[in-house]
Amino acid sequence: MSVSAGPTSAEPRHDHSAPANGTPGQEVLRPHAEDAFAHELAALAAQDDRPRPARWKLSPWAVATYLLGGTLPDGTVITPKYVGPRRVVEVAVTTLATDRALLLLGLPGTAKTWVSEHLAAAVSGDSTLLVQGTAGTPEEAIRYGWNYAQLLAHGPSRAALVPSPVMRAMAEGMTARVEELTRIPADVQDSLITILSEKTLPVPELGEEVQAVRGFSLIATANDRDRGVNELSSALRRRFNTVVLPLPESVEAEVDIVTRRVGQIGRSLDLPAGPDGIDEIRRVVTVFRELRDGITSDGRTKVKSPSGTLSPAEAISVVTSGLALATHFGDGVLRPDDVAAGLLGVVVRDPAADRVVWREYLEAVVRERDGWADFYRACREVTA
Repeated sequence: MSVSAGPTSAEPRHDHSAPANGTPGQEVLRPHAEDAFAHELAALAAQDDRPRPARWKLSPWAVATYLLGGTLPDGTVITPKYVGPRRVVEVAVTTLATDRALLLLGLPGTAKTWVSEHLAAAVSGDSTLLVQGTAGTPEEAIRYGWNYAQLLAHGPSRAALVPSPVMRAMAEGMTARVEELTRIPADVQDSLITILSEKTLPVPELGEEVQAVRGFSLIATANDRDRGVNELSSALRRRFNTVVLPLPESVEAEVDIVTRRVGQIGRSLDLPAGPDGIDEIRRVVTVFRELRDGITSDGRTKVKSPSGTLSPAEAISVVTSGLALATHFGDGVLRPDDVAAGLLGVVVRDPAADRVVWREYLEAVVRERDGWADFYRACREVTA
């Protein structure tokens, strides 16, 4: 016997008929992907004549186009959501079209969460069936919980059952997301094994079960830095097809990523997004890449790497903060003074060791680089 896992009064279903505004008259700070890019998803669906797996909103080809960008026959421009190897996206999308779960693995800041959200939005039209992994994530977050008022009043019943996002995805043929899987305790992680292998979720209290219907898939993310925190068991690892999201291959690719995201965030914050700041974006990206790689871009000088993660995500944060400074306390043009403090805060995580690394880099590399005198002075001032 199976049990329905539809929305309860405690967990309202994401309503796509409502506007992106969560509250009438108010604009949400960050709309869900399916709301922010609804026009692109609708355009793709209207022109997508390729086969679609059961309950998919788009074909695998259209899902990949949504993530990678392109121009449709009617002239609609699909903006890239992910800048990276096309094959990585194709393998991820193909995995979701099979009965395998997808694990997006990579360093912090390689867009794992961003990609998982957009995959869910394109495949199911709903990216909100999300379990956020932490050291305190309980098993109920993955399986199901109970409305304790109903439970105490009437005992175990379908009315008292509170389905998890994973249970709802199984029952409705949707895509569930589990963020930071390796941060979840190992015994809680393993509650996914039966779900992924048997495609069923027993509810012994009711003598029933939820069976996954066609269209159900699960996307998990984990980062390389967390390896060993709560290592995945071999049994669970086998249930996933792992796709590694790499760091950008070139300076140009990383500059493109940072510029696009800063532009998107800036628009939501009413910040100007013009080409005037491209030189500073390129400098920030260059600094991050050289410190991350331990060598300058020309291959001539080895440098020490700091302890923190210097990913595109951190670069986006530095540039966005700098743009806000330039807007509210400057003339709106991004300059070295606007990014220097944010850069220092990201690079120097260990006040003792990282500060030495940063100062050596400034003196040995930045100081000697043509056209970087103003950048050197700004960084030197905040470091002192």
